[in-house]
Amino acid sequence: MLSLRELAILHNQYSDLMDAPVQPIVIGDQKFTSKDGPVIMGTVNLSRDSTYRESIATNTESAVRKSRVAFAQGAALIDIGAESSTAKASRVSAHDQAKTLVPIIEQLTNFNIPVSIETYEPEVAKVGLDAGARVLNFTGAEHEKEIFELVATADASVILCYVGGANVREITDLTIDNDPIPQLLDYFGKRVETARSCGVANIILDPGMGFYYGNLVDPLVRVRHQTNVILNSFRLRELGLPICQALPHAFDLFGDEFRTAEGFFAVVAQLGGVNLMRTHEVSRVHAAVNAMQSL
Repeated sequence: MLSLRELAILHNQYSDLMDAPVQPIVIGDQKFTSKDGPVIMGTVNLSRDSTYRESIATNTESAVRKSRVAFAQGAALIDIGAESSTAKASRVSAHDQAKTLVPIIEQLTNFNIPVSIETYEPEVAKVGLDAGARVLNFTGAEHEKEIFELVATADASVILCYVGGANVREITDLTIDNDPIPQLLDYFGKRVETARSCGVANIILDPGMGFYYGNLVDPLVRVRHQTNVILNSFRLRELGLPICQALPHAFDLFGDEFRTAEGFFAVVAQLGGVNLMRTHEVSRVHAAVNAMQSL
């Protein structure tokens, strides 16, 4: 059970990290500090295989419309992916991803809507950044130097995701224990050093709780692990960088009310010190963030 007692124990044990300073989140010419509160990143999926049906855009017009709505609802940027990361999703070639993404990015840029592109392919990263994307949501580990150099050249920001294999489409297992943070600190410490050596200045860390793992197929086991990592997010501030978390859907936990799940986890994420929230439900998350900030 999630309780005030458990939260107090967590806070008291690591209180020195709760207010540890982190670099601002940089999105183009905008900077968001911890004092500004959590930044919301809306999600638009171009793959019909994506599990969150409400976020799927079937064409360019739909993607632009969904993005504009999410931006009006309070998203500071829109994360767009052309290939689903779910286990059974069809593979989409880098060429086809790029062909689909570019016209959407160009139109959103014309509307002054900041765009993040989710990819692990260098070709997709290059054309997306050239088209105007200001953030790269890097869901891979392979080709990392090439991708980091592309980000640095574009003076963009990178969301550095925890990925067990070469990319997020490789099914791997997580080490599940009561304290996931030491492993994450070790993992990110090494990759941050590489990114900085390639000239990347603006880095955001994502522990990868929105991805599929071979040993997290039981819905309750999965959401309990996600919640544990989200509540411990503030401990990653040891690295001096902002933290991104994908808010869980928790379909089995919330049942018919699944669209309220991400709003609930937005509260959990704020308690855990998350700086950037990736969500499919911008209006609900924006309302939860505003309520927490007001109280």
